[in-house]
Amino acid sequence: MNISNMKDIKERIRNEEIREKITNDFKASLLIKDGMTIAVSGFTPSGYPKAVPMALANRVKKNGDELRLNLYSGASLGPEIDKAWTEVGIISKRLPYQTTDELRHKINAGEVEYLDMHLSHMPQYINYDMLPEIDIAIVEAVAITEDGFVIPTMGIGNTPTFIEKAKQVIIEINLAKPLGYEGMADIYTTKNPPNRKPIPLNHSSERIGTHYISCEKEKIKAIVLTHTQDKTRDLTGVSPVSNRISENIISFLRGEVKANRLPSDLLPLQSGVGSVANAVFYGLCHSEFENLTCYTEVVQDSMLDLLRCGKAKIASATAVSPSPEGLYKFEKEIEFFKDKIILRPQEISNNPEIIRRLGVIAINTAMEIDIYGNVNSTHLMGTKIMNGIGGSGDFARNAAISIFATESIAKKGAISSIVPMVSHVDHTEHDVMVIATEQGYADLRGLSPKERALKIINQCVHPDYRPLLMDYFHRAFSQGGKHTPHILSEALSWHIKYMETGSMK
Repeated sequence: MNISNMKDIKERIRNEEIREKITNDFKASLLIKDGMTIAVSGFTPSGYPKAVPMALANRVKKNGDELRLNLYSGASLGPEIDKAWTEVGIISKRLPYQTTDELRHKINAGEVEYLDMHLSHMPQYINYDMLPEIDIAIVEAVAITEDGFVIPTMGIGNTPTFIEKAKQVIIEINLAKPLGYEGMADIYTTKNPPNRKPIPLNHSSERIGTHYISCEKEKIKAIVLTHTQDKTRDLTGVSPVSNRISENIISFLRGEVKANRLPSDLLPLQSGVGSVANAVFYGLCHSEFENLTCYTEVVQDSMLDLLRCGKAKIASATAVSPSPEGLYKFEKEIEFFKDKIILRPQEISNNPEIIRRLGVIAINTAMEIDIYGNVNSTHLMGTKIMNGIGGSGDFARNAAISIFATESIAKKGAISSIVPMVSHVDHTEHDVMVIATEQGYADLRGLSPKERALKIINQCVHPDYRPLLMDYFHRAFSQGGKHTPHILSEALSWHIKYMETGSMK
């Protein structure tokens, strides 16, 4: 090891005793045994460990080691874990969220058990001892302090809870990450009832915790040096359709300001992950709105641009998760963002009490919506998981305004995204206030089920499907059940028809 490398290592690992625990990824992976529960840092997929998980996958692949593990995370992870571990059959149970094709296939084939959870519930389940205890936490860090505390990189997630509850901890020091991440985290955790106190957070910009994660030095069993960038996901460009959805949502917000239901600088904004949500924030960059604040889970490219152009003042989240190009640009400019982004544990970023107190405007994506406002965010045709509910339920149920967006059609028009009855319910009609498609938006607040149905059909449904849905609604109304009209024998037939013919028409 040359002198410059040693200087960098001392700057990153500031505790001499902990520096003695530096080892390679293979030796660290030998700590992991069959049947263990492993928790890893990271969130969508940012700040996750890479070297030790890959060493473990290679151990199984090359040596034939028998390993079946429960895997906990904050949210989705990079290919070094969810993809690599799935391919060699390591994962027995996965929670609380995933987005990987290989893992999704195994879950839907019944080969991996999957617990899809509200993300705010995950740390609480662990702290209440409702889940199998954590044997080893594998955590990515940018540095370790003199006291042995962990300075996280770009994804906090459940890392503070994992470190506190794990029997052993493996830390990957990622030398590819700039030390500018130090100071961006704000680590605050809650106690279990009856000792829980109100979270002292009254504005998105407030800091209430520490810039490090506490860790008992005795728990740290291995330190691995890495130099690997996060495999964040590409975002598709802003399409004409997603741009129209963005324009419709901004038009709705503009109307709320005009009606004096929102201030001119709005309320804190939350955006789900994905290209449609990303497009909404690009639209805000070119809108008249200024002095915006964000209280959300993930900071994507467009939210970074909202900060760059000065339209937004602060973004509070649990992870920065831009595209690969956006990540490179962000880390080059990290000093600019250091006082504009606050990264919190997800039990704070997704906390229902805080969301309600701040009056968050929640903008999330739906897979399908029915004519009464129920939303399916997770399942294809009612049985096959796509990704998971993530944090959308945390925000939708508690937001001042809950907006769900989707394109009105999918599969080149073979599917209507608005149907008589969703095949799976993640967000009930009681939690959905506004629906937006490229066709328009429907404000459902204060409306009865029949009123909601007429507004959704007339203002959000694609013209190819509007007559079909209006016909269904009128026939259902005429056959009885006047409060929420349905023909149960027909309500899900749209999905059956698609499975049989490839089209809902």
